[in-house]
Amino acid sequence: MNRFNEMMHSFEVYLQDPSEGNFHASDIAYLLKKVRSTKSKEEFFKLLSRIPSEVLGDVLLELPEKIKDEALEELSTEELARAIEDLESDDATDLVKDIDDLDIDKSEAVVAHLDEEDREDIDKLRQYEEHQAGAWMQTELFDAKLEESVQEAIDRLRDLKEKGELENIYQLFIVDDNQRLLAGISLEDLIVMNFSRSFKDILAEDEYHFLNVEATEDIEDVAKMFEQYDLSVLPVLDWQGKLVGRITADDIYDVMEEKATEQIYNLAGVNDEAEQEEKLFGVFKKRASWLGINLITAILASIVIGMFDETLAAFIPLAILMPIVASMGGNAGTQTLTVMVRQMALGDIDTENAKEAIKKEFLVALFNGMLFSVIIGIIAYLWFKIELLGVVIALAMIFNLLVAGVFGAFIPLFLKRLDVDPAVGSTVLLTTVTDVLGFLSFLGLASIIL
Repeated sequence: MNRFNEMMHSFEVYLQDPSEGNFHASDIAYLLKKVRSTKSKEEFFKLLSRIPSEVLGDVLLELPEKIKDEALEELSTEELARAIEDLESDDATDLVKDIDDLDIDKSEAVVAHLDEEDREDIDKLRQYEEHQAGAWMQTELFDAKLEESVQEAIDRLRDLKEKGELENIYQLFIVDDNQRLLAGISLEDLIVMNFSRSFKDILAEDEYHFLNVEATEDIEDVAKMFEQYDLSVLPVLDWQGKLVGRITADDIYDVMEEKATEQIYNLAGVNDEAEQEEKLFGVFKKRASWLGINLITAILASIVIGMFDETLAAFIPLAILMPIVASMGGNAGTQTLTVMVRQMALGDIDTENAKEAIKKEFLVALFNGMLFSVIIGIIAYLWFKIELLGVVIALAMIFNLLVAGVFGAFIPLFLKRLDVDPAVGSTVLLTTVTDVLGFLSFLGLASIIL
């Protein structure tokens, strides 16, 4: 709480005279979250109303969905419009979409308060689907024509920065008269050039290679390009090769975070969007659907156990040792499954090297199976003084760990082939396989050997 009090004191000083310092949007969002969770809604709205419009938009984008929705409902169309005007085009579009999800009429009223250039930029970005690169780009660009000199470009950049029209500039894009992209020059290269020379003369002597993406390309493929080539910015072109925007690394961080969060939730059988819902029934319904599937798989495992009721009645130690086989198989399978899903998401595993991945997991499972079969076999013998019981659980352990390794690798690849997210449903399928086959192998071997 000390940190909160110190930040609130600093924030009060900042509000009295914003020109005297700088308070980051994420810090303000943190204060708002704390006030909303520890004080009344009225206190939250009171603090919200005091935030300067030049940082309000960034603050709203930093807030969790539930709190952001409350803020968007409270703020007037004029306040929201002023906040959006100070955002870059991609962030402005995101905030407009958030308002649109809450109240279409209010969203249209907010957009109507914006100037024509801002409205055009937002309309341009809203035409793209959420998964397309164009939906994540910003239209603010630092570009230059061939006939322009280096000095003229730098002077123009200085002027744009002073006016606050450009942020996070890493590269100068050279375009022709039809706005087609010809080259990309980093700022560190630009500042060491002869300022009196034109870009036409510079490009005639040196090639400035650059990567680019089309606006309709999948944003996850764009994220992989950023990671592979360690990029800070990437120009976005339309179908005619014209420069229409740029994607910066901070947007890609958001893409990666969203994807990683989605995968973690899916592996646990939890819906990411449902968890953001305010109503408990929505969360309950989504979680219950997966638990229902788990119940069915548990019943299948119980049916297998019921097939060997006489064996279990004759050998009580089997009932004591049985959970060990299923538990080890489940944990080993989860290890394989997690690695496979993550490497598939990163592009390290595809259809070309899938066989190698399965082979690797098979060998790892085999080695683990041999190791732990010896350990549990000895433990079972020392525990119950029945030699063949140690043999039974050792063989079952090897078999189930092999099943866990192979199916843990195969299931996500199979789901990917069916065009289903490998993270969705993999855990349920794997648990079914390891439980059913684990019990079947252990009790089946026991009924034969014992």
